[in-house]
Amino acid sequence: MSEGRSLGAVVVGTGFGVLTHLRALRAAGFVVHALVGRDGEKARARAEQMGVAHGLDSLEAALALPGVDAVAVSTPPHTHAEITLAAIAAGKHVVCEKPFARDAAEGRRMLEAAETAGIVHVLGCEFRWATGQALAARALAAGMIGEPRMATFLFQMPALADAKAGVPDWWRDEAHGGGWLGAYASHVIDQIRVSAGEFEGVSASLQTVAERSPELPWTAEDSYSVHFRTRSGVDGILQSSAAARGPFAACSRFVGSRGTLWIEGDQVGVADASGERILDVPEDLRLPPPDPPPAELLSTAYDMLHSMGIDLGPYTRLYEAFRDRILGEECEVPPGEPRAATFADGVAVQAVLDAIRRSSRERGWVAID
Repeated sequence: MSEGRSLGAVVVGTGFGVLTHLRALRAAGFVVHALVGRDGEKARARAEQMGVAHGLDSLEAALALPGVDAVAVSTPPHTHAEITLAAIAAGKHVVCEKPFARDAAEGRRMLEAAETAGIVHVLGCEFRWATGQALAARALAAGMIGEPRMATFLFQMPALADAKAGVPDWWRDEAHGGGWLGAYASHVIDQIRVSAGEFEGVSASLQTVAERSPELPWTAEDSYSVHFRTRSGVDGILQSSAAARGPFAACSRFVGSRGTLWIEGDQVGVADASGERILDVPEDLRLPPPDPPPAELLSTAYDMLHSMGIDLGPYTRLYEAFRDRILGEECEVPPGEPRAATFADGVAVQAVLDAIRRSSRERGWVAID
C-alpha cells in the first residue's frame, strides 16, 4: 500500500458487519470510522466495544465524516440498493454483501450507478480466496482434469433444524431476500461461474424442510435442489439444506474429460489415469487459521453460522484487493487466480437466483439470458 495513504471506511450493519467486515477491513489496513445500524443504541454499544469512534443510526451522518473513502454494506438484501446508491452518490467506493439485490433488475441499477460514478465496486464473494476453492480454480484453469463435464455441490447441516432457530426477521422473509438460497447458493453459483463459466439454465425446487413455529412464520426456504447447465457444457446438481439434522454432509466435485477434482475443506484431490493424489497447497494460497469473533457478539443461531471465523482470512484478502483497486495498485490477475468480484458478478449471480426462484414456482426449466 502507498506509504502515508490510509483509507477510511464505514461499516453499515452491526451483525456480520461487526463479526467479519470490521475485522477484515482493519486487517487490510483500513481505518473504520463508524458503525451504522438501524438501532442507534446497539450501534453505539458495538462501536465502543470494538474501538470504533462513531456508532450511528444515520447513514448520511456517517458518509459526511472526514476521511471516509469506502462503505461496507452488510445489511439485509432488501436494503442493499438504497444504502449502496446513497454511498455511490456520496462518491464512496463500495463493498456490498451477497445476495446482491432483491432481483437482477435492482442489481443492474446499482451496477449502472457505480459505473457512471467511476467508483470501485466489489461484491462480497470472499470465498474466492478460500484455500480449497482457490486451489481448485487454479487446477481447473490449468486443465488438470481436462474439460469439466459434470459438477456436484451438496451440503447439509442442522443449524436451522430447530423450529425456533433464532434468525433475524428478514431472514425468514422471501420478500426481503431471506432464505438459504441467497445466503449459501450465491457463493456456490459464483464458484461455478469462476470455474466453469456462465449458467445457461436451471430446473429447481425450493423447500422448507424443518417444522416451524407458528409464532415465527417462514416464507423463505431453508433448503434447495437445483439442476443446472453452463454455457460451456457442464451439467450439474446443487442441493443443500441448513435444516438437516445429523452430521454435516458435503460434496464439492467436478468430473472432467480426463479426471475428477474434489474439494474437502482446504484440501483438493485429483483422480486421473495415473491415480489419486492430494494437491500441494502453494504458499500464496495459504490463509491464517480461522479467528472467531468475540463470543459476546454471538447470541442467535444466525450469529453462530459465523462463530468459527472462517470468513475472516478470505475477507481480508478481498479487502486487500479492494484497497489496491482504490489506490491504483492492483496487479494483473492471471486466469484461474482469485480476483475481486464486482457488481457485474452480482448481477450475473442474481440472474441465476431469479431463475431458480422462477423455476421453483413454475416447476420447469428456465433459461438464463
